[in-house]
Amino acid sequence: MTSEEVLASLRSEAGSTKHAETSSWVAAQLRQRIADGLLAPGAKLAEEALREALGVSRNTLREAFATLHAERVVTRIPNRGVFVSHPTAEDIQEIYRVRRLVEPASLLWSPAGPTAPLAEIVRAAQKAAKAGDVPAMASANQEFHRALVARAGSERLDSLMEQILAEMRLVFASMAADPRFHAPYVEDNAAILGLLEAGRHAEAADFMVDYLGRAEQQLLAAVAR
Repeated sequence: MTSEEVLASLRSEAGSTKHAETSSWVAAQLRQRIADGLLAPGAKLAEEALREALGVSRNTLREAFATLHAERVVTRIPNRGVFVSHPTAEDIQEIYRVRRLVEPASLLWSPAGPTAPLAEIVRAAQKAAKAGDVPAMASANQEFHRALVARAGSERLDSLMEQILAEMRLVFASMAADPRFHAPYVEDNAAILGLLEAGRHAEAADFMVDYLGRAEQQLLAAVAR
């Protein structure tokens, strides 16, 4: 999606949503587009263009930028502007520290619920893997983890996961052209789904701990290279 298409989508969303003038809503819209890979690492967030598209004041937009900066999703560069962040090795370690606390616990303690949405995501990921479609594999992976945490039924956890996924999308940008990173996790997600369907939640949680550890080490190695 081009920058003009991103602006058009923001303009449409702002025109159809109540309370679209708040900084928290603006931050959520920008965070979502980063999490979806529509705003890539290094992309400049042009203040005037965004203010016009969103129909908000300069102060409101700057408050949203401040929120995203605190979340490490964007970076302020004096006299140059605001840019989508490039995560460092330290950022990756911190992200995975949080993920190891949140995701296994979600698998272990979330109330029982339908697994059909997860199965649909896994099928989409497997189809993407077969076609060698790396962006689709990455997107399906994001959706799978979002859906796992959503099973907890907590708005606070959902909000935290959106922040994590936005940062993860920036991390994954460094792996975007390498299907060898994404493809194994497609089948790992299928394995977690199978354990959930069998009611083996503790095993699913243990599997996730190992899964996240492997992913972290791969990403740190990629950053080191």
